[in-house]
Amino acid sequence: MKTNTSKIVNRAEAAQISSRIRKKGSRIVLTNGCFDLLHVGHIRYLIGAREQGEYLFVAINSDSSVRKLKGSGRPISPERERVETVGALECVDWVVLFEETTVDRLLEELRPDVHAKGTDYTERTVPELDTVRSYGGRVAIVGDPKDHSSGDLIQRVIDLGH
Repeated sequence: MKTNTSKIVNRAEAAQISSRIRKKGSRIVLTNGCFDLLHVGHIRYLIGAREQGEYLFVAINSDSSVRKLKGSGRPISPERERVETVGALECVDWVVLFEETTVDRLLEELRPDVHAKGTDYTERTVPELDTVRSYGGRVAIVGDPKDHSSGDLIQRVIDLGH
């Protein structure tokens, strides 16, 4: 079965698309995450991010980046599947993979109007806040309360096996 991969772009393509959109005056939103096991919290987060602008880029941590952030047993789903899954969502316009543990460099390259983060952050605790402010962007905290996580799902499956 062939899947639609037209939403999956590399960094250079993402920067070109962002530049074209910015010239038209449309609002660009960038959000990011591991999206290891897609769950309702992710969906609500992505919908909330999309509501901040006309176009949504989702930056997804590479497998090596996830391992640095979450430990050696992660990710559960490989990057090519995580990118494809998130790209299949209607609220997402483009998906781009990144290797770093923060999206500072990608923010500098795309210069989105809004950098959306989940409710596990406050504006002051967003790691990329200084980068966003440096080019005149803003941070938005979106989604529902952080009571869903891939780690919790993994633990529940482990507990069921005992």
